[in-house]
Amino acid sequence: MFETLLYEKNEGIATITLNRPDRLNALSIRLKEELAAAFETAGKDHEVLVVILTGGLKCFSAGADIKERAKIQVSQAEAYFNRMKSHEFYCRIENFEKPVIAAISGVAVGGGCELSLVCDLRIASETARFGVPEVKLGMIPAAGGTQRLPRIIGMTKAKELLYTGEFIDAQEAYRVGLVNKVVGVEQLIEEARALARKLIGHPPLAIKFAKRAVNAGMEMEITSALDYESYCAALLSVSEDRIEGFNAFVEKRKPVFKGR
Repeated sequence: MFETLLYEKNEGIATITLNRPDRLNALSIRLKEELAAAFETAGKDHEVLVVILTGGLKCFSAGADIKERAKIQVSQAEAYFNRMKSHEFYCRIENFEKPVIAAISGVAVGGGCELSLVCDLRIASETARFGVPEVKLGMIPAAGGTQRLPRIIGMTKAKELLYTGEFIDAQEAYRVGLVNKVVGVEQLIEEARALARKLIGHPPLAIKFAKRAVNAGMEMEITSALDYESYCAALLSVSEDRIEGFNAFVEKRKPVFKGR
């Protein structure tokens, strides 16, 4: 089905694995096209409730395919519109309506780090390394790195990584809030699946609206964000899942959620 990635569905979980091991899962044009198509497939599949994005146990992604990029000669104006297309690609994953868990092992640098930033949750193996080294090539991260990284780990630490181009290991990534958990390499995928199963046990609509409230609210000032939160809560208040949740709590039984 795909040349540069693997797609697997099992028990409500779609696992998308970047599969260019000879290029450290560098984000070629073809891989990005196929990744967008894979997310479209997962989005249309009502059986899929959570997506796990990984590069396998050796490497998440070394970022842009520099060899491919170096062959492309465009004008400044064309470069701008190409960057906007890249933003559209990353934002599509960031705003994907279902939860996305990144399972990261080995390097996640440059565009690979930026790809991990658009996922909702990040689990790292003890071998994971993160960085945005574009400054060493006379560039800046241009797939959201200068914007999402400081929003996640804070401006001061983000500027340090952006200015120096240095990498941080998994434990430092956990300390600064870049990842949710650090586990052994062999446990990485199962830990991601365990987290996915935990999310599947909760009402899908509540998670979808929580994601919308957070993502949209972070771009608003607090008064508008709180108003949007109220709007999301009001929509949920009449859902079948909310009614089932309340009834199950009162009746002291396990709720049965249907995503309605």
